[in-house]
Amino acid sequence: MGRALELAARAGAAGDVPVGALVLDAAGTVVGQGWNAREADGDPVAHAEVRALQDAGRRTGSWRLDGCTLLVTLEPCAMCAGAAVQARVERVVLGAWDAKAGACGSVWDLARDRRSPHWVEVVGGVREDECALLLTDFFTGRRLR
Repeated sequence: MGRALELAARAGAAGDVPVGALVLDAAGTVVGQGWNAREADGDPVAHAEVRALQDAGRRTGSWRLDGCTLLVTLEPCAMCAGAAVQARVERVVLGAWDAKAGACGSVWDLARDRRSPHWVEVVGGVREDECALLLTDFFTGRRLR
């Protein structure tokens, strides 16, 4: 989670919501990484998770990320949870829960929806306080401007 927090800080420094993500293979090796870049790229789908999954697909040569873990500082939204399901990741490990838009158990639970063709294990609350503080500080700073 430390590396994901570093990536999140990179996004925040660039003016994007500070979220960072990694994709780890079954051996725990980083095969993909990403951070929010919607503002930087002018791209509505440039979420950290999507970018990390895309990077992992390029590096592994496959869209199927069987056995992989998506590690992210904030609970994925519906788009990102759907992307994790479509990529066939084995698990999502998240830091802070998102009570407004989370789709891995908070608002929705797309990752574990039994109607889906693939179910993703969800592990939440990893270094939750650090992940939440990064977001709180970012939005506090925005409000003060």
